[in-house]
Amino acid sequence: MPLDRNSSIVLVVDDSPDSLGMIHTALQMGGYTVLVALNGKQALDIVAQIQPDVVLMDAVMPVMDGFECCRQMRQQLPLIPILFMTGLTEPEHIVKAFEHGSTDYITKPLNPDELLARITAHVRSAHLIRDAREALDSARQHVLSVNNRGELLWTTPEARELLAVNGIEVALGEFIFSREIKAWLGDQEPAQDLIIHTQQRPLIIRYFKRVHADEHLLRIVDQHQLLDPKVLEAALPVTKREAEVLLWVAQGKTNREIGEILTMSPRTVNKHLEQIYTKIQVDNRAAATSIAIQSLLGMSV
Repeated sequence: MPLDRNSSIVLVVDDSPDSLGMIHTALQMGGYTVLVALNGKQALDIVAQIQPDVVLMDAVMPVMDGFECCRQMRQQLPLIPILFMTGLTEPEHIVKAFEHGSTDYITKPLNPDELLARITAHVRSAHLIRDAREALDSARQHVLSVNNRGELLWTTPEARELLAVNGIEVALGEFIFSREIKAWLGDQEPAQDLIIHTQQRPLIIRYFKRVHADEHLLRIVDQHQLLDPKVLEAALPVTKREAEVLLWVAQGKTNREIGEILTMSPRTVNKHLEQIYTKIQVDNRAAATSIAIQSLLGMSV
């Protein structure tokens, strides 16, 4: 994909006149539009008004240093590349930068050709990610993006709507299910779905794709897949009626609601559930729901 540098904005955050002069000249010769901030606070004020395509961040600055600026900026711009460029070369400084949201780390003195090459690569990747997000938005998919800590980076409109229907507030950053998602992601791409129980109904989260080392695309499985009791009857040692009860249990319905749907008393629903627990060898409703959902999705149980 060709890169239109003239439309790409680089925000340079540095208080050193010498560095600013060299970087500004190199970027302008490379065809980039350059914005300058002399400290972290100025940088945050700029990104509140203009979204750059990439940020070059010094570490040591007055008013607000680069680490704190990067941490706060990452909350506003979760997917924008932030490249540290600093004379700090100790491993603890490099680790600190990445912990605060850095995408890359370049040590001074800077090589202009290397700097341009890295910026070009990161801007191209950011544009590809943006295009992919727009494609997912237009395809009406229930997709969300999280980092390794399970924090929410973005969602498609359909995913936001589905989560809102289930009473889940959606905001960038800390997510109500961050702890569960972090444990589920672990150190590798999970093969099994994550089943999250909400007050309304269970949500099935399926691993979709790794975008880079600290971003994962997840898909919420369409709940319309959970509508055929014949699947449960074929997959589990239950009767047709028990499969119907178990189907609605998997949809998060109470015994009273299931009784109204299937025209039976809540007491009868409970008796069916007792038989189901015995047959599929579980002790409670949550475990039965998990097995039902896995069966409906064609997973081994």
